[in-house]
Amino acid sequence: MRVLVVGAGGVGSAAVGIAARRDFFEAMVVADYDPARAERAIEAHAGDGRFSAARVDASSADAVAALAREHRITHVLNAVDPRFVMPLFQGAFAAGADYLDMAMSLSRPHAEAPHERTGVKLGDEQFAVAGDWEAAGRLALVGVGVEPGLSDVFARYAADQLFSEIDEVGVRDGADLEVVGPDGEPAFAPSFSIWTTIEECLNPPVIWEKDRGWFTTAPFSEPEVFEFPAGIGPVECVNVEHEEVLLIPRWVDAKRVTFKYGLGEEFIAVLKTLHRLGLDRTDPVLVGGVEVSPRDVVAACLPDPATLGDRMRGKTCAGTWVAGRGKDGQDRAVYLYHVVDNEWSMKEYGAQAVVWQTAINPVVALELLATGTWKGTGVLGPEAFEPTAFLDLLTDYGSPWGMREGG
Repeated sequence: MRVLVVGAGGVGSAAVGIAARRDFFEAMVVADYDPARAERAIEAHAGDGRFSAARVDASSADAVAALAREHRITHVLNAVDPRFVMPLFQGAFAAGADYLDMAMSLSRPHAEAPHERTGVKLGDEQFAVAGDWEAAGRLALVGVGVEPGLSDVFARYAADQLFSEIDEVGVRDGADLEVVGPDGEPAFAPSFSIWTTIEECLNPPVIWEKDRGWFTTAPFSEPEVFEFPAGIGPVECVNVEHEEVLLIPRWVDAKRVTFKYGLGEEFIAVLKTLHRLGLDRTDPVLVGGVEVSPRDVVAACLPDPATLGDRMRGKTCAGTWVAGRGKDGQDRAVYLYHVVDNEWSMKEYGAQAVVWQTAINPVVALELLATGTWKGTGVLGPEAFEPTAFLDLLTDYGSPWGMREGG
């Protein structure tokens, strides 16, 4: 296996550190628009001849394909933000490589009824060409980070091993992470890409119901307090647009699928203010004779999430709550989850908890593909594959998952 990792930010760099401890691949090329950043991502592994750095323009499918051909790449791992999904997806296909990402092609809200009906859904552009990938004998494994990704594996595991009938699959994400500013006081500094966070939190959330299909609701709707494990405790969660709702119903039989994120009052207030001011927009505006995207300006004004680890404390939890009838026909609810302590991930890998938790899952998936444990063609989500091997290997990586009865 010869892997091209596109994006040397927090997640891409964490993926390198995780993969360096495994022996399933022959080569890993780390590419970024900024070649210095790509070099930094591999500098801790200078003695490992499997790693090399390169420059690439992730907005150019031709550039991605050329780099993949140059290095005889078999698998392209997309570790950049979702606006670059389609060029990387297309570039991998053109080069005859398989493809993995952690976020899918972007959505566009319905023009007349954005909080009722779906427009272009997350992943629609990719699923539209699934037949081409299948005919070519190539695999695009989409949404294989933590959420989406591990959360989808949990859904498939619950369907296969725990339930005879599922009423709801509800992905629930929460944390007690806190970033401390230079003055020692808590600071506003998102632990993940603010560009991606704005996209998923301000777009209309999608819900799946078996008798309705996919439909939308207003951002931050249906708040609920969810009790998270490992001492995190109760966190208010709200509906957010996320890939799991578009993926899980394709392979898991459930009456309802939702995604709720524990954002907190302060974070929601900031997002609403950005929206009111138009600072969430991606279309360029003219400023002093220069065209700039307001959202890019916001991202540039906030610290790089990859650099926050030393200032961050607490834990993050990703998980999937499932309710229905167990194998014995009795009512059952469970919460399958994965917790990462920032102190541990920084000490063990030098990566903050959120980016590390995202990065480990595509590396696990790559190893399963390398060994032939997972195989397939077309455009497939993680829930299209047998889940136990993934969960066992995740534990083998030193990052076990948990399950709580009662949700």
